[in-house]
Amino acid sequence: MHHWHWENLEGLPYLRCSLLDAWSHGFFTRQFAPRRPESLTPILDRSASANWVRQVHGNEVLVPDEITVSPDDRSPADGVISTQANQAVWVATADCVPALIADVQTGQVAAVHAGWRGTSLRIVPRSIARLQAQGSRIENLRVALGPAIAGEVYQVSTSCAAEVAASIFPDVEDDQARLEKLAQVPESPLLSDPQIDTVPQARDRVRLDIRTINRIQLQQLGFAAEQVSIAPFCTFQDAEFFFSYRRERLKQVQWSGIVSR
Repeated sequence: MHHWHWENLEGLPYLRCSLLDAWSHGFFTRQFAPRRPESLTPILDRSASANWVRQVHGNEVLVPDEITVSPDDRSPADGVISTQANQAVWVATADCVPALIADVQTGQVAAVHAGWRGTSLRIVPRSIARLQAQGSRIENLRVALGPAIAGEVYQVSTSCAAEVAASIFPDVEDDQARLEKLAQVPESPLLSDPQIDTVPQARDRVRLDIRTINRIQLQQLGFAAEQVSIAPFCTFQDAEFFFSYRRERLKQVQWSGIVSR
């Protein structure tokens, strides 16, 4: 069992996962706002470069040399993968899943932003594929899925849930059939909406756990349970530590990063 534990920097809390203890990393909290990767990276490693992208809810993953930077913009993508030692890679999230990935053999790492759109486009498996192209093997990878909105409070349309389910069941074409199949998965990420009998609009809504969808995608790639850890924190419900777009409707984010070795 891998543990998530709090670290403290000058009175400011951030999270680490024991699965990634061999790497400098952190899932930072709202207390660090408005600091960005250039000022957060020295917390992890003073000698590391800071690498991040302009996130667009897609499935593009870049390496640092592919990131174009101008005074007011960065390359659009939703993940960054290191190619050498001392590269800090970062993603920003509010309710989406921040995935930090590391290879115990090569030392290379990735930071991935997986919202429902990116998850439906299989951004985490695409990131794994790019790591494999660089020499990684599935059995050597470790994945920590950081604080995100929990399924019990994440209401989405049935069409949205079906689109996400297609990332797991690509051969099932009918939306309703996808949802029925997803509901049968052990510890299913698909939950009925408790408002269904009291709020008319909820009849076409469900609750969906994006973290669990990503875990299932990893299992389908051959990841063992002990290679993946999900943070036991919900950005929507844990307002003390995390921004949540669903809760506040403001564009405020927390950053998650890891340094290659």
